[in-house]
Amino acid sequence: MKKFHLYAATASGIEAIAGRELRDLGYETQVENGRVRFDGTIEDVLRANLWLRTADRVRIIVAEFDAVTFDELFEATKAVAWDELLPMDAAFPVEGRSKKSQLHSVPDAQAIVKKAVATKLAAVYHRRTRMPETGATYPLEVMIDKDHVMLTLDTTGASLFKRGYRVGKGGAPLKENMAAALIALTSWHKDMPFWDPVCGSGTIPIEAAMIGRNLAPGFNRDFTCESWDWVPQELGDKLRDEADAKADYDTPLQIFGTDIDENMVAIAKRNAQEAGLSQDVTFRQLAVQDFKTDLKHGVIVANPPYGERLSDQASVRELYKQMGQVFKPLTDWSKYILTADLEFEHFYGQKATKTRKLYNGALRTDYFQFWAKRQPRHRE
Repeated sequence: MKKFHLYAATASGIEAIAGRELRDLGYETQVENGRVRFDGTIEDVLRANLWLRTADRVRIIVAEFDAVTFDELFEATKAVAWDELLPMDAAFPVEGRSKKSQLHSVPDAQAIVKKAVATKLAAVYHRRTRMPETGATYPLEVMIDKDHVMLTLDTTGASLFKRGYRVGKGGAPLKENMAAALIALTSWHKDMPFWDPVCGSGTIPIEAAMIGRNLAPGFNRDFTCESWDWVPQELGDKLRDEADAKADYDTPLQIFGTDIDENMVAIAKRNAQEAGLSQDVTFRQLAVQDFKTDLKHGVIVANPPYGERLSDQASVRELYKQMGQVFKPLTDWSKYILTADLEFEHFYGQKATKTRKLYNGALRTDYFQFWAKRQPRHRE
């Protein structure tokens, strides 16, 4: 099986987590801004799409070269053996990005790459007319950064955060892969209690349950590469069977999601049901100020409202205050809270053990971490 240079695209700030996931899958990695490079066959491409929780997509790196003129871009693109990837009837839309480069016009770069690929395919397949583009889609992208060009082929299709279980959502839903990243940055493991006190549509607790059950996040969806004529259908079936065999349906889980809005709780329950996890997550209506628990050594992960509009800021900061008061007695619980409000610690009433900068979409946020007190070791 042919080996490819690949990369997993990620949101800014969570590249290292995706890198760890790929290493856990057995790959050697190189972590860069917004992506993690690795090598593999088309089977590895499918496995990565199936199992990566925190990445956005998996791309094949078709070619890399430097170009400062459109002639250079055209000739280097045309030199690629596109027929090894694209059949004669391939539909090959081209997206583009450019920064700090002489070839700064993205529409022009896309058009040049499109023309170069079509020229090469027409020569190989002996076509005198335009390529038909009536077959499966092979999404290409030209990225130019400081005059360095990377031509890639997207294997994923709809972003990996689209797991397929979210039938309902609230006003500002957290993407599933971001929720998985928030959990990966905690000390939680499946034999510990887990609670999201502002659960909204339930994404964070559902992702925790998927991690606890070791369910492949891409199990219930398809990937663009599965429609390609050189990717055997039995490969996807085999990998899904392997993933199903690795699921843990036996370990008891203590995962809770609460929210003050009963409509959001109803949506969260529907989403958990769609994910097949309604027995594994307990959702109920509850205000943060009313939370109490006898459970020990748990983890709280919360993505509260940020109060970006001035009209919302006072009520949101009151919520932060309530969180600080309610969580303070839970000294054996670790708390992890994501917000764009840099004044959060002041209203919460405690300095975080650690903060980590993350991007929730384009928005700069901070992940405030309050670690549990270490338990004294008992001497033998």
